[in-house]
Amino acid sequence: MTAIARDFSSAILSVPAFAPWTAPAHEIVVADERVCDVAGREALLDAAFGAERGKKSSEMLRAGRLPAQGLSLVAREGDEIVGTVRLWHVDAGGVPALMLGPLAVAELHRSLGAGAQLMREALWRAAQRGYKAILLVGDEPYYRRFGFEAAPTRALDWPGEVDRARFLAFEIEPGALAQAKGMVRGTGATLLRPFATKKRLRKAA
Repeated sequence: MTAIARDFSSAILSVPAFAPWTAPAHEIVVADERVCDVAGREALLDAAFGAERGKKSSEMLRAGRLPAQGLSLVAREGDEIVGTVRLWHVDAGGVPALMLGPLAVAELHRSLGAGAQLMREALWRAAQRGYKAILLVGDEPYYRRFGFEAAPTRALDWPGEVDRARFLAFEIEPGALAQAKGMVRGTGATLLRPFATKKRLRKAA
């Protein structure tokens, strides 16, 4: 584990002052995603990753599942959605963990710190809820500042093609992934399909 990761872990776990981002009302504000944010979030993701984003290997882990409770966030500037991030339950080679992604920021706001605000809030919330490790696939130079590195994922397999240099993890609790070995699999609550819901209702009647 790098010194950055150790320092970040220590800050999250032992310093009460490490708190979620707050900002004046006229600036970018990070908050829980709402139902009314869905259209804005999807448009933002399409703009950031293209219409083919559903074919990414990470979608295999998210498909048909709900994000971890309290870990779907958006960045707003006034009424506009300018950033989004979600975290998902996964089994990391036998170790419960979270997967972060996708993180997206509107093009005109990418140099204004919205992504960093979303990341800090997401990591703080994950730590407060007792999670021990977070995985992601992304650019190491960007995520390194938040404590992510490739070393903890060396014994893990990704469900699809992946650049190992981009397969990163942050151990909120140092050594959380020490025993993790094997495939990363999606876990957590699943979405109820409409026909399944109707079938249950008929049985209940």
